[in-house]
Amino acid sequence: MEAIDSTRGAKAIARAFFSTKGELYSASLAGFLLLLGWGLHALFDWPRADLAIWASLGLGLIHGVRAAWESLAEKKVDIDVLMVVGAVAAASIGHAEEGALLLFLFVLAGALEDMAMARTKREIEALHKLMPTETTVFRDVGRGGEWIEASPESLVAGERVKIRPGQRAPADCRLVQGATEMDQSAITGESMPRVVKVGDELFAGTINLDDPIEAEVTRPARESSLQKVLNLVTTAREQREPVQRTIDRVSGPYSIGVMALSAAVLLIWWLLIRRTFDEALYTAITLLIVGSPCALIIATPTATLSAIARGARAGVLFKGGQAIERLANIGAVCFDKTGTLTMGRPRLEQVHAVAWSEGKRLLSLAAAIEGESTHPIAAAVRDGAKARDLAPDTELSDITHTTGRGMTATWRGSEVRLGSTAHTDPVTPVCLRQRVHDVLKTIRERGQMGVVIAVGVDEEAIKSGRAADPAAEGVGEAAVLIMSDSVRPGARALVKELHAIGVKPVKMLTGDNRTTAERVAKSLGIDEFGADLLPQDKLDAVAALKEELKYKAQTKGGPVRGVAVIGDGVNDAPALAAADVSMAIGSIGSDAALESADIVLLADDLSAVPWAVKLARRARGTVRANLTFALSIIGVMGIATVVGSLLRHPVTLGLGVVAHEGGTLLVVLNSLRLLWVAPPRQAVSRGGSRGKGVGRAQVAKEEVTVPT
Repeated sequence: MEAIDSTRGAKAIARAFFSTKGELYSASLAGFLLLLGWGLHALFDWPRADLAIWASLGLGLIHGVRAAWESLAEKKVDIDVLMVVGAVAAASIGHAEEGALLLFLFVLAGALEDMAMARTKREIEALHKLMPTETTVFRDVGRGGEWIEASPESLVAGERVKIRPGQRAPADCRLVQGATEMDQSAITGESMPRVVKVGDELFAGTINLDDPIEAEVTRPARESSLQKVLNLVTTAREQREPVQRTIDRVSGPYSIGVMALSAAVLLIWWLLIRRTFDEALYTAITLLIVGSPCALIIATPTATLSAIARGARAGVLFKGGQAIERLANIGAVCFDKTGTLTMGRPRLEQVHAVAWSEGKRLLSLAAAIEGESTHPIAAAVRDGAKARDLAPDTELSDITHTTGRGMTATWRGSEVRLGSTAHTDPVTPVCLRQRVHDVLKTIRERGQMGVVIAVGVDEEAIKSGRAADPAAEGVGEAAVLIMSDSVRPGARALVKELHAIGVKPVKMLTGDNRTTAERVAKSLGIDEFGADLLPQDKLDAVAALKEELKYKAQTKGGPVRGVAVIGDGVNDAPALAAADVSMAIGSIGSDAALESADIVLLADDLSAVPWAVKLARRARGTVRANLTFALSIIGVMGIATVVGSLLRHPVTLGLGVVAHEGGTLLVVLNSLRLLWVAPPRQAVSRGGSRGKGVGRAQVAKEEVTVPT
């Protein structure tokens, strides 16, 4: 047992030593020992100062040899092998300090690169918080079956789950008992909830707004849209940009070529030019080190991973370097409307009281009726009442709900109904009904929606004769609660910011009617818009815009810019697939949109869109700077090494090490600068807090009369 514990302890120590932190600590210790040895030798000429230098070299070799052995085991000759060969060769001819310096900087650069990768991994793992944590499932547990709490990951097709009000569907299901309304805005982008009944499909991640239901699992949670978000993004690091794929392909042959060239220089300098063997080997080692492609190999991945990590922290999930490269090249963008430019949730704009009705009283009644509901309209009513300093009426009783129609209650002996006209007309005073219908028609033509609240005539008012007096209480009232889908935070400044970075035109493609589309387009300053579009129409519009940009590049010169498409619903998937780069917006989005999208925007704030474009362009600039710097270092130092040796002014091995590994460190640090890019400007909603209601000053401005 003690032997087993010792083995486990040794393995744990080895894992810690070769971890990213262990590598960083080792590099720091190796650097300290190297500096200590140099200091003791230079200042005190201590004869044993070399021990610190050799200790530094040995510490670096432990990490270097391990990496080189792994490469050789895969029958590859890469940068790890070159560095170990160079360090050992330098030490063999009496230059242990240069070998130690080489490995110190090499291990340090590798640790920093691993840190960039680890940071990206941590940002992506935070997505696990989006997943449901538990569900109620009916299972046979040995006593004929009972409802138990289980993890969604354990669900299998055919199992029966219970979804209570406010809970998310734990997996894709089919409703088998009950009826309710499901908020599926995160899946389809539809602004209004969907009424579901027995036999209807429920998407994973959709929220039950009303009554408890039971459903049968059709697909396990691991295949849901929630899980696909994580699966799609965690593969981002495996995708390589074209430049990086080329570098990866030639790095092996290039490394072998550098070793062959160094060996040729050794033989030519020693046998033909008649330099001493140590001089020839010294030149060959220096050439081996300065010609190694370390900085070139990490120039692209470190910048790409840093951009992915920075984007993930800001809620912008890039699916690899190709997505970053394509986003940096866009020249135009197409937006969906519902759930993309708009929140997909209604907001109370105005209470239009009909005839003698009292608007404030009716809104207070509506807020009380909707007090416990999770329906988006209920939230809009409550927020609207709160913004107008109205408390819910406390005299309501007998509140009931009719799925898909509305709410009913009793107030001071009168029946109160809230919902569609089909639900409210029976209690709306006859003399007010036509006016209510006229108001609804007008606001729908204006691109808004309306909910009716009506108070029926009190029987006591009829008996007492008060019903003949419109000003008397209990004679019946009605009002239309006028709502509209509010724009997302950041949408109003979106077009201006995109124009400022050269992205034009900005188009809106929507399946909504032209009146609604035109109203939204004008309010946001959209360059062009298309309405009443089917998925195929959106696809054609994207293709036409791509041809327009190609023609512009041919006639005015310059590169051909791409088209970005930003959407959230199933009907956006064809357009997302046809775009040069596609974005799915929303906390989760639909399965189809996520499958097609190159970039996922988790935040509701559209200010992340121009920020993501600028981050992508900065990342592309960083990659180009890294590649230019890496190639320059290799070229300049390689030529200087050969020419200097021929002229008997050799480049010192230490200078070659500093140039090569220092260049590598600078490339890594330049890439890590992307992690500190300023976050996107957070837009504030008109109410002064993000996404919650409207401000009181705005309420007065909105209280206008609807034209007859």
